[in-house]
Amino acid sequence: MTDVISDGRTKVAFVDTIANLAAPTVAELDAGLELQHVITPDGLIGFEATTAEVANDSLASTFDTKTIGRDSFSGTALRLKKQSGASDEAYTKLVKGASGYVVIRRDEPEGDAWAASDAVEVYPVTCGQTRFLPPEANTVRRYEVPTMITDAPELRAVVAAGA
Repeated sequence: MTDVISDGRTKVAFVDTIANLAAPTVAELDAGLELQHVITPDGLIGFEATTAEVANDSLASTFDTKTIGRDSFSGTALRLKKQSGASDEAYTKLVKGASGYVVIRRDEPEGDAWAASDAVEVYPVTCGQTRFLPPEANTVRRYEVPTMITDAPELRAVVAAGA
């Protein structure tokens, strides 16, 4: 078995419209704003699912048993590098109340175009208020945009060829 390296192999976009979360089209993804070049290396915050435990034992039980409960994501946000001037599309687009989809493709070169059969994660989100991070030595200016997940995400979506 070989380790999977993530450096340079994650593509992230904010997409305005996706008709089918399980099968976003290449055209829908191409219309999105790619973010991987302005997200910090640790900037996909909280996009890890947690599944709650539900106790399903009874008074007659002699062992504590559990089953799966609800899935959730906590503290999802994008940590981004502030760009200069009017060219900062992410800062302009990801404003409080902006709704869309965060789409993540992992394990393929980030520079490769979206393609039919790509495995992606699709998160329906609404952006919260921008939070500027305090200045630090030897780093670029950074900010975070909270991304509240508004509906169940599709974690195993496959890109469709259609327009």
